[in-house]
Amino acid sequence: MAVTEQPGKPGLGERIYALLFQNYIWRSVFRSGYPNTPRNQMLVVATNVFLHLHPTRIHRTHVKITHTYCLGGLSFFMFLGLTVTGVLLMFYYIPSTETAYINMKALETDVQFGLLMRNMHRWMAHAMVILVFLHMMRVFYTGAYKPPREFNWVVGVVLLVLTILLSFTGYLLPWDQLSIWAITVGSNIAGSAPVLGGDVKFTLFGGFSIGQTSLIRFYTLHVIALPLLAAVFMTVHFWRIRRDGGMARPL
Repeated sequence: MAVTEQPGKPGLGERIYALLFQNYIWRSVFRSGYPNTPRNQMLVVATNVFLHLHPTRIHRTHVKITHTYCLGGLSFFMFLGLTVTGVLLMFYYIPSTETAYINMKALETDVQFGLLMRNMHRWMAHAMVILVFLHMMRVFYTGAYKPPREFNWVVGVVLLVLTILLSFTGYLLPWDQLSIWAITVGSNIAGSAPVLGGDVKFTLFGGFSIGQTSLIRFYTLHVIALPLLAAVFMTVHFWRIRRDGGMARPL
């Protein structure tokens, strides 16, 4: 005997679809309803892995582009771009004193879009240094370093130092004459420090002279140690902005 469904009522397939996808699976992914009420708007931000770092409500002055000029966000965007282009460059670069310069020249001439990739990495590195410096200037001149944000100011200073170190260590990787003399001057400056200067210079060189060990150490700093430290301090920096009540208001 065939089972007939009453007209006007949803069929068995429609009911199963509604039961599985509209109730269980859908609500397991989206914990709140459509953000058409203040409560749902707050829940969407609070339960999203990307949006929860931002406050659910901000002051009207924070919407203006002239309040921060988005210098912090642009600095973070440059860091993401440098990470992507840097990973792509690692496919073609070998940290060897004998082949490093040859790899860089081959990247510019033999690899498709290699010159574009390297130039993007270089110019984004320059832009990040400038943007981080301008961001620090903006925070200082607007008084955003004052209590309760003094700890986040220290974190920002650490990020500025890490940005400069990332730029310096990346400048050495082509291993041309500019790179060799840059590491010579930089190591001599570090070696002139009192008490620990000699040990610092020896650690940077990886010996008593510039060579393969020096290149490996700066390469490791540039692609592993410094980016990881920068990512950790950026996370703390963003978290402290949220904990300190959001961005500082104009004086």
